[in-house]
Amino acid sequence: MTYGRFAYLYDRLMEDIPYDKWLQVLEEYSTKYKLEGKRLLDVACGTGELSCRFAMQGFQVTGVDLSEDMLAVATAKAEAEGFKIPFYQQNMAELEVMSQFDFITIFCDSINYLSSEQEVIQTFEGVANHLNENGLFLFDVHSEYKMENIFKDQTFTHIDEDICYIWNCFEGEFPLSVDHELTFFVSDLSKRKYDRVEEFHFQRTFPIQQYKIWLEQAGFETLHILGDLENHPPTEETERILFIARKKS
Repeated sequence: MTYGRFAYLYDRLMEDIPYDKWLQVLEEYSTKYKLEGKRLLDVACGTGELSCRFAMQGFQVTGVDLSEDMLAVATAKAEAEGFKIPFYQQNMAELEVMSQFDFITIFCDSINYLSSEQEVIQTFEGVANHLNENGLFLFDVHSEYKMENIFKDQTFTHIDEDICYIWNCFEGEFPLSVDHELTFFVSDLSKRKYDRVEEFHFQRTFPIQQYKIWLEQAGFETLHILGDLENHPPTEETERILFIARKKS
C-alpha cells in the first residue's frame, strides 16, 4: 500500500514515532559487532526522517520507498538539511540497488505492509543480496499481541485545531492481518473549510519463529530479538518486535 496525500501529513501526525530509539539500537549494535563500514540502506524510508538522522551520525545513506509522495517529502527534507541522499522508488520485495551495504534497515513496521509470505521471503533475499558479509539487517514488526488485541476491531481518533482523523481497524482476510481505514479532515484556511482525505492500508504479521526460519533460509543468523525497542526479549504483551540479524560469511 502506497501513501498518497497522507505522505504530506505524516510527520505532523506521527511526532511520537521512536526515531531516537531506532538510531540508538543501530549505533549500539554496530559498535557491539565492530562494523567499521558506514554504508546504510534505509528501506521503506518514508519521509526521510530516519535517513537524515542516520546521515547526521555519519552514515552514507541511500533510501528506498514505494511511495512517490513520500520520496518527494524525503528529498525536500534531505536537501533542506544539506544532505545528498539518493532516494529510489522501489517495492521492498523487488529490491534492486546498484550498491552493497554494511547495514540495511526496515523500520516502523514497514514489513507488515507485505501481504504474502512470498513477499517477505523475497524481501529477506533481496536484503541479503545487497548486504556485505557480516553486515547487519535490522527490522521491526507488529507482534501477534498487537494485531489481535490492540488493532483488531478498534477505533482511534485525533483532534487538533487544523487536523483530525478517525482510524478504524478491522480484522483482515488473512490470519494476523488488519485492514486500516483512515479518514482525515485537514483545514484549508484559505477556503475556510476542511478537506477530507481517505486512505486504506493493510498490514499482516507472522509469528517470531516464522521470521527466524525465513531469515535462516535467506542466509542470516538471528543475533537478537528485542521487545518494544528495549534490551530485553519480547513478552506476551510486547507490541513491537525488533530483529537484529547478520549475513553469514
